[in-house]
Amino acid sequence: METSSPSSSSSLPISSPPLSSPLLSSSSSSSSSSLPISSPPLSSPLLPSSSSSSSSSPSSSSSSSSSSSSSSSSSSSSSSSSSTTSSSSSARSAVVVVIVGMAGSGKTTFVAGLQRHLREVCGKRVYTVNLDPAVVSLGYEPNIDIRDTVDYKKVMQHYRLGPNGAILTSLNLFATKFGDVLQLLEQRRATHDVILVDTPGQIEVFTWSASGTIILESLSASLPTCVCYVLDTPRCSRPVTLMSNMLYACSVLYKAKLPFLGCFNKVDVANHRLCQEWMVNYDAFQVRRPATHRSPILTHSLQHISDTDT
Repeated sequence: METSSPSSSSSLPISSPPLSSPLLSSSSSSSSSSLPISSPPLSSPLLPSSSSSSSSSPSSSSSSSSSSSSSSSSSSSSSSSSSTTSSSSSARSAVVVVIVGMAGSGKTTFVAGLQRHLREVCGKRVYTVNLDPAVVSLGYEPNIDIRDTVDYKKVMQHYRLGPNGAILTSLNLFATKFGDVLQLLEQRRATHDVILVDTPGQIEVFTWSASGTIILESLSASLPTCVCYVLDTPRCSRPVTLMSNMLYACSVLYKAKLPFLGCFNKVDVANHRLCQEWMVNYDAFQVRRPATHRSPILTHSLQHISDTDT
């Protein structure tokens, strides 16, 4: 659903899956209109007129040649100015930031705070996309919401799935029509500065699921895209938990092959300096590592990978 204002809304025209079931949300059918997705008309280049090149007398020939030269020069200047304008408009593009992370790391709260900071402090125009079908409430108003297209609870009932499986299946259904979302984002290329994409806490969506691959590859092929991995700082205060997060982060990094950014969240609860030190100083990590830990080789290799990538 794309919302230009809190009062107006529309839903994506996504068809039902091969298995006939009421998987689509009932709210989408009650909306006033579907999204009219159409490509903008292509503007043709200005061509010089050739009618003035033929004449019957030398005087008219000279005048016509001068007029044709002036018209061609004016058309060439106008075409060059139009090409300059088009190149400057095409050079400016919104940046897509895909927020990923473990469940409970605070991704949705982070998106709400980042959106507010970018708008109020930085003066940026932000466009938000929610891809979490099971979220109950959001701290921000999304422009595109997966919940208006796919009914998460009906997916659970129809396919007899648990919560995690229903989230993955909902994203798979939504990914089949992700081209419609891309067209909407393409229309916001020049009108917005940042596009924030909020994702569910099931990290396996972006480690091995096909829907995560489709979403990331489609976004990166159309717009400048980066991945922001959110870490829960209080939980990462334990060395084993930090290395587990690093393992998932490396999996997403090598799977997506996109610019990657790690973000320590909830720093008002716990200080993140210790976690940063562990990421760059293996000796400090070894001191805090439990004596009963039996995987020093794995943790050392993960720490070496994080050093190499940073």
